[in-house]
Amino acid sequence: MYIEQGGDGPDLLVLLHGRGATAAVWSPLCEQAGERWRGRWLAMDLPGHGRSDQLDDYALGQCAASVARAIRPHVDPAGRVVVLGHSFGGVLALALATGWFGVTPHRVFGAGIKVAWTDEELGRMQALAAQPARYFPTQEEASQRYLKISGLAGIAAADSPVAQRGVVQDPAGWRLAMDPRAFGVGKPPTAELMRLAVCPVHLGRAAGDGLVTMEQLRGIDPRAEDLGPHGHNVMVEAPVQVWRWIESHSS
Repeated sequence: MYIEQGGDGPDLLVLLHGRGATAAVWSPLCEQAGERWRGRWLAMDLPGHGRSDQLDDYALGQCAASVARAIRPHVDPAGRVVVLGHSFGGVLALALATGWFGVTPHRVFGAGIKVAWTDEELGRMQALAAQPARYFPTQEEASQRYLKISGLAGIAAADSPVAQRGVVQDPAGWRLAMDPRAFGVGKPPTAELMRLAVCPVHLGRAAGDGLVTMEQLRGIDPRAEDLGPHGHNVMVEAPVQVWRWIESHSS
């Protein structure tokens, strides 16, 4: 598992990105961590994403177990573990909140988690998982595809570090740094994971998030919060808003 980290102290903030992205999407948030977070932070590329190894099986439990194994060596028994996940990373954060995977967070935040899936959407994801990696002749073309897949189009430029981390080059050309099979996770059991959580869980969405409505989110968390007039990738668009959300539950 590829990990970026910083800060010092016993408390640990774990940042889990969404499907198709990399840990680089947390860069705007991490740049402010020295002022907003008392402790260490850790952002990882999820399995099959960015610079992390691929898995033979991307079932939710397998992904959560891989994430937990990567976190455990960084946990200080004297400190708190807070997990902030975005989109599919938020689902993984909910899985960790059950305590089943050997890491029991003190608190979990899930931003922009998609909770309602149609059969058509699930079928499209399975079709993507079955396709081989698509190659592009240039890095810019691959980066443009990455920005679209990760929901960052219009937010980050194709030549930005966030976009460049999402693509790799091999002898066949440029491709996304994501194993296409990672699309095959299936419908996450978000409501069940919420019921099984053994720590406080806070869900939120930005007003412009097209993947989940507030009504849908409050169907599994009646206290779900509005993260302001932003889009799905609120941590890129408005990191201060996300920090304020975390700080409002800092006790």
